[in-house]
Amino acid sequence: MSDLIQFLLEPYQTASSVHIILEIVGAVFGIASVFFAKKENIWVYPTGIISTATYVFLLSHWGLYGDLIINIYYTLMSIYGWYMWAKITDDKQGHIPISRTTFRDKLTAIGIFVFTSVFVIVVYRYYDVMPKLGWNESFQLACNKLTSGDLQDFREATPYIDTFSTGIFFAAMWLMANKKIENWTLWIIGNVVSIPLYLLKGYGFTAIQYTVFLVLAVLAYFSWRKTLEKQL
Repeated sequence: MSDLIQFLLEPYQTASSVHIILEIVGAVFGIASVFFAKKENIWVYPTGIISTATYVFLLSHWGLYGDLIINIYYTLMSIYGWYMWAKITDDKQGHIPISRTTFRDKLTAIGIFVFTSVFVIVVYRYYDVMPKLGWNESFQLACNKLTSGDLQDFREATPYIDTFSTGIFFAAMWLMANKKIENWTLWIIGNVVSIPLYLLKGYGFTAIQYTVFLVLAVLAYFSWRKTLEKQL
């Protein structure tokens, strides 16, 4: 246990106090954003923009390019989502309602996931973060690292996990901007993956943030489903 704690706290031993404070600020505003999303409150977007903009700055210093891409995308999609959530429907009866995905929405979400995953792989390989191996070799290497039991090997395997979580979150953000209830299913999956991912990367405050995200995402799913049932 002491080795695990030392492993998780290691990055903070050399981190500046400014970066630690900014990580806490980003995490707090991120949690606030998900809380507002659960309430279907438009404040989800201004608070989310503060959080993602903070993480864009931090991630550029940490060299976590996949996460950096996620947060740049989050910031842009938050602007789009802010517009969509504030948009009045054609019948002038109110803002866009919560709805379920259509077949076209599902295809779009899958397309976003695939495109994003490939893009992240290209970025990681360009910066030599991920070994330039064949797909089978890369998959076997990732599996070997994840099952080795060595914490350092786990940390080295994070680019592979990052690729999956980035694709999931890109699709989830698009679905949220369009008020599709399935966005919460993707957030739940992504959060489950991201908690150990950020612990392995050594960013404990961010891992705590994703733990809270997971709880809020589960609660939000049931809250949105209840609202959706009332609309039918």
